[in-house]
Order: sequence, then C-alpha cells, then structure tokens
Amino acid sequence: VVPIQNQHPMHMAQRALTVSLASGGRFLLGLGMTHAAVTEGMWGIPWDRPVRRLNEYLDGLLPLLAGEPVNAAGETVTTRGALVIPGAPRPEVYIAALGPQMLRLAGRRTSGTCTWMTGPATLADHVGPTLRQAAADAGRTEGAVRVVAALPVSVTDDVDTLRRQAAEQFAVYGTLPSYRAMLDREGFAGPEEAAIIGDEQTVSQQLDELAAAGVDEFVGAPFDPSAEGRSRTRALLRSKDC
Repeated sequence: VVPIQNQHPMHMAQRALTVSLASGGRFLLGLGMTHAAVTEGMWGIPWDRPVRRLNEYLDGLLPLLAGEPVNAAGETVTTRGALVIPGAPRPEVYIAALGPQMLRLAGRRTSGTCTWMTGPATLADHVGPTLRQAAADAGRTEGAVRVVAALPVSVTDDVDTLRRQAAEQFAVYGTLPSYRAMLDREGFAGPEEAAIIGDEQTVSQQLDELAAAGVDEFVGAPFDPSAEGRSRTRALLRSKDC
C-alpha cells in the first residue's frame, strides 16, 4: 500500500502501468491515506478530508489505468491528460480501508480492501459486511470485492518472547488513530495481541479463523528475529498457500 498525498494520480498511473507491464499483469496497486503524523508532520501536506481526497484521486487515477483520457477537476487534486503505455494490463486497485466511509468507497469503486492490525471478529462483523454491502448497493456483482488481511505472524514454541518482541516492534500502531480503533473494536490492548503467534497447529487454526471471517487472502508479515524462526513461519504459510 502506497500513500496518495505525495504522488499525483498521473505519476501513480505511470508507475503502476509500468510495473504491471513488467510483471506480466501480476501487479496489484494498494492505495492508502497514511496518517496525519506523516503527511502533515513529515511532508507538510494536509491530511484533512480523507474521503474526498481519495475519491478525487480515484477520479483521476482509474480512467488512466484503464487507458482512457481524464479531465477531473477536484477541490484537492485535479487530473487532466492521458497515458500511452502499450500493452500494459490494467492493475486492480485496493484501498487500505478500515473505517466505514473508506470501506464503502472501496466497495463502490475498487477491488477491495487490505487491512492491517485488524482481528477476526472485526473482519467478520465490520470490514467484510461493510465492504460487500457497498459493492452490492453500487450494483456490482457478488465477488467483485475482496478482503485482504495483513498481520504479523510467527511460528514459534517461545510464545512469550515473541509476544514481547511484537509489543516492542509494532508499538507505534497502538498510537495511530485508525489502527487504534481496530484494536479497540477487537478488544486488544495492543498490537501484540493482534499478532498471530504460536506453534504450527495454533497458527494454522488462527489462519482458518480468518478465512471463516470472510478474509479472501492473508498476507503474513514474519517478524521473528532469528532466521530459523522466519524459515519455520514461511514454511507454514506456504503449506497454507498464503
């Protein structure tokens, strides 16, 4: 997932189509709003009106990805022009949507959402239903949108140590409003509780719970500091076709 505020839709489309061409159409484009601390604190770019910003960004981006000219004047971004990248397959677009407004936008206009630090109950009761209902309300076919869930994962016998590692490594996500809201909705005290940690059987069961919660694809982020631990985790993910 890449942030939109520091890349004009024309630039984003050029890069996305180029990578799509180079990858033989395997490229998926994830877009996000990042956080006020990044856009305003680091870049000096306003973060306000996130839903309008993303809507207007898609107004410019989606036609370009489809090989069409665009003339989209907005309050936050304006995009005019066309691109010529012969043979570039149109990449699917996903939105890093967690709140209801962003999920509804993703359901209406994109291929789905990619979440982070979001647990199974929230995925089952909030993310999936909101996304899919928005797609249905927009007249889209069943299966037009997908839920991609990303979480830290570690296959280990030393659960306590890896849980402490997760608490330290992912502490910032407990302070960012969008992720904090998902942790609170799930009843997690911190990001370490969202991480999937345990032996092969435990992790496999938790991945099955995500699938039962309506997750179409799981993206695991191995974080064990040891090469042996990361290898063990990757082996389990491969066995689950993740």
